[in-house]
Amino acid sequence: MRKKVLGNGLTIIINKRPSQSVSIEAAVKVGSNDETKRIFGISHFIEHMLFEGTKKRPNSIIISNEIEKLGGELNAYTTNERTCFYIKVPKKHFGIALDILSDILQNPLLENKSIEKERKVILKEINMVNDQPRFYQWILFNKTLFQKHPAKNPVYGTIEAVKRITGKELAGYYKKHYLPNNTVISVVGDVSNAENQIAKKFADFKKGELPIAKKSIEPAQKNIRKKTEKRRILSSYVVIGYKTVPRARKDSYSLDVIKALLGRGQSGRIVEEIRNKRGLAYEVNAHHEPSLSYGFFAVYLNTDKKSIANSLKIVLNELKLQNLTEQEISDAKGYLEGQYVLEKEDTHEEADTLNFWELAGNASLAENYTKNIKKITKKEILTVAKRYFTKNYALAVIEQN
Repeated sequence: MRKKVLGNGLTIIINKRPSQSVSIEAAVKVGSNDETKRIFGISHFIEHMLFEGTKKRPNSIIISNEIEKLGGELNAYTTNERTCFYIKVPKKHFGIALDILSDILQNPLLENKSIEKERKVILKEINMVNDQPRFYQWILFNKTLFQKHPAKNPVYGTIEAVKRITGKELAGYYKKHYLPNNTVISVVGDVSNAENQIAKKFADFKKGELPIAKKSIEPAQKNIRKKTEKRRILSSYVVIGYKTVPRARKDSYSLDVIKALLGRGQSGRIVEEIRNKRGLAYEVNAHHEPSLSYGFFAVYLNTDKKSIANSLKIVLNELKLQNLTEQEISDAKGYLEGQYVLEKEDTHEEADTLNFWELAGNASLAENYTKNIKKITKKEILTVAKRYFTKNYALAVIEQN
């Protein structure tokens, strides 16, 4: 892996390795956590708009077809803290992928006609998420878990805000955040001279003064926080969890191991107790989300309304990690290492991972991930579990009406 920071502040990370595909991803350090109430959802809105045309490629059909006719993939996503754009193509087409990515990042048209069309698309996307309990349960959970931190807000914003965001606001937000000194570009695959090619394509990308990042002090949780919504559905959906720590903190590695102990595949403790032994749920698992400025750990499941209380009792008991054995810990670490290796087989997954770790501190941390997991001891696991899994949890329930 090689890393270079250009004079304009653009960070480039290259992992040249044998592969028939090559992936290039640009991660801009901006997301819904950077928004105000007036413009909730603007980061996600701009993600959509960058595919809507440039002077060189005036509409979305031209942009997407240039990649898709090669059998490639072009897509993007927005989180609370970053917006990522990626292209994956056969390695011989790297030059085309780079040209398109550099074009949409630097030269979006942001035309009113496209804005109004995409506004309708985003509103439909919001409705789609809200209609599906498997997606909406996480929106409700974050609202329940966080009181001050902006992670409490959904990435897509609100319907009211998306309806009122103006073209001027979109352009202003783009100019404020889409800067080379706020962007990391990773390339993974068998490509020569990628670093110099990127430098040429982004030579005119002008460095700017970044806005001061907002700091939010999340208060300690001193009681159980619960939100319940009723719907006409056949199953109830439950998420229970706790605030934890960002990725850069050492405890996040122990929490990864705990996640694997409780929720890996069909052999995790919670899956075994709730699904395999008792048949209380079809879908049940643990989730650990260590982000750049916050973290949380949760267990989620769907079950009958009458089984919610029993399921929660089992979950809370399993979070104590009683009678934990060294063999279980070894199995959990093996699971994490194996998953990490398999994900790195995909050039896009690795490019995405490198970008995330760079924004979290340094891309080199990605290479040391399995080493850090292996260092975690039983004592550390139990200490971390006791530290975060207290009696004061957050609970979100979408209940059968």
